[in-house]
Amino acid sequence: MTDETTGSGRTPTDPSPALPHSAGAPETSQAAAGLPDWEKRFRAPRIGLPEWAEHAPDRSLFVSNATGTFELYAWDRATGAQRQATDRPNGTTDGTLSPDGEWIWWFSDTDGDEFGVWMRQPFAGGPDEPAAPGLDPSYPGGLALNRDGTAVIGRSTDEDGSTLHVVRPGQPPVEIYRHRESAGVGDLSHDGSLIAVEHTEHGDAMHSAIRVVRPDGSTVAELDDTHGGTEELGLSVMGFAPVDGDSRLLVGHQRRGRWEPMIWDPLTGVETALEIELPGDVAADWYPDGSALLVEHEYQARSELWRYQLGTAPAGPDASSAGALSRVDTPAGTVSGATARPDGTVEFLWSSAAQPSEVRSTNGTVVLDPPGMKAPGSVPVTDVWVDGPGGRIHALVQQPPGAGPFPTVFDIHGGPTWHDSDAFASSPAAWVDHGFAVVRVNYRGSTGYGRAWTDALKHRVGLIELEDIAAVREWAVSSGLADPARLVLSGGSWGGYLTLLGLGTQPDAWALGLAAVPVADYVTAYHDEMEALKAMDRTLLGGTPEEVPERFEASSPLTYVDAVRAPLYISAGVNDPRCPIQQVENYVQRLEERGHPHEVYRYDAGHGSLVVEERIKQVRLELDFTRRHLTAEGAKQQG
Repeated sequence: MTDETTGSGRTPTDPSPALPHSAGAPETSQAAAGLPDWEKRFRAPRIGLPEWAEHAPDRSLFVSNATGTFELYAWDRATGAQRQATDRPNGTTDGTLSPDGEWIWWFSDTDGDEFGVWMRQPFAGGPDEPAAPGLDPSYPGGLALNRDGTAVIGRSTDEDGSTLHVVRPGQPPVEIYRHRESAGVGDLSHDGSLIAVEHTEHGDAMHSAIRVVRPDGSTVAELDDTHGGTEELGLSVMGFAPVDGDSRLLVGHQRRGRWEPMIWDPLTGVETALEIELPGDVAADWYPDGSALLVEHEYQARSELWRYQLGTAPAGPDASSAGALSRVDTPAGTVSGATARPDGTVEFLWSSAAQPSEVRSTNGTVVLDPPGMKAPGSVPVTDVWVDGPGGRIHALVQQPPGAGPFPTVFDIHGGPTWHDSDAFASSPAAWVDHGFAVVRVNYRGSTGYGRAWTDALKHRVGLIELEDIAAVREWAVSSGLADPARLVLSGGSWGGYLTLLGLGTQPDAWALGLAAVPVADYVTAYHDEMEALKAMDRTLLGGTPEEVPERFEASSPLTYVDAVRAPLYISAGVNDPRCPIQQVENYVQRLEERGHPHEVYRYDAGHGSLVVEERIKQVRLELDFTRRHLTAEGAKQQG
């Protein structure tokens, strides 16, 4: 999990209202005056992109940390009234509005374990109630709501695999889908007659197929670019057209070596290619009247928005739409989410490495302005391209004032199918404040650089990524940026896994390691993790630990723990379903048996924390561990 939390949704034209203050709100500007900048960035209130109700666009839902914990907020745009909708010790970010705007649905788990049930409450306020009585707790597998009150709910459990259920008002849930492999709800058509299901019944969890079914579960059509698992080509559901009687489904595909959209009508079988000739990965969503698409283009760690005006409906089973593509004006940096409003404006969540995130509108306004202090900016990133064993590697570099070489943190992103971008992040900025350069590597496995780059890490999992990190490390030292005696390998989730694996397989390269919520013992992690991640691991490694034990052994940090030389700090959530605690304990026990210098911080949450004070505590512990164990001449001692 990153330390920047975003929402999802749509956009406004009215002046920016302010969130209400509360007793638990972060410090005012005056109270925060004595805090170091790195703490201010975490404490400054942040807001996610507001989602708006399809048939009540003045009603919105967004995520904010205004009370010090990320929670859901209801916002009536017509009156300006806002209220906090959820209030839980470990926070809440997974929620949505019913199409009529009458209900807030939110997912209730236990202390961040991601296992729970959907709850709902009236938009105007009132008691929470189970949204789907009769469904037992599970991991969430997608949710789609219809204006008549019908819900399609995806679930995942170790016992049942993936199941989908149709829940009508006042009726018990009806199961319409079940399979051992991963599957989830993609979308529900505007009139409620069609359900799109993303599934991996072919066994390749990295490349989904799409099945469209009726509410009774009967199949309408199937789209499978893997051809039964024989080709590594994925599909993703981007959404049905928002018009009654319109069966067009916007689909993401990889047929040309990158993600891009097309339109598929499951009732007629017509596939319409879209002539969007942009160099990077392309995603899209519908404008509210279904006449155009809002295109999100990601390329070389930055993103931008475009409008694609659809042409006339084509004929034939395979057609193309020569629509008109026009730029939506956004600043240079990263758009983390965007939505088109009924009035034609676009709202988007934007930031850059140097500037904190804002929810902006194409009408020139800031959509929401949280109260209290504003987050200080940081330094911009510079782009570095390094030749590696699998091709050119893109890295983003931030450095403090002055001349190098600097103590340097290699901050490795999670995923692995994710990528670092030119976006604001509080943790890297904290290291720069303390005199460290920060290098972020979009290693093989990262998204945004084409399908071949993302798919390259199979079977030699972890080892391939570390080859790319090593190539960038060599550049950082030879260029004079990084002090080879003060190199820190750091990351969370998959980045934490690569940290532990890197310290064991490249023991002479790193002076210190900081691993958050890592995979540490791959075999135990596989057996203890949620079912969807088991499927992903089988895809990455080519089988289970029993079927390919040599691959799990080669990719497990536990295999190399006795070779680790650098002092090591590990943090882990005791309720984490993705990187479960027992496999971390197995690794720590081996460190203890060796008497190797290490510290472990266990906290009562899941795969990361939504509580601001907890995030600050964790960063403070990492900084303190680094001060005590790393020669820090020339580094700023701040905070």
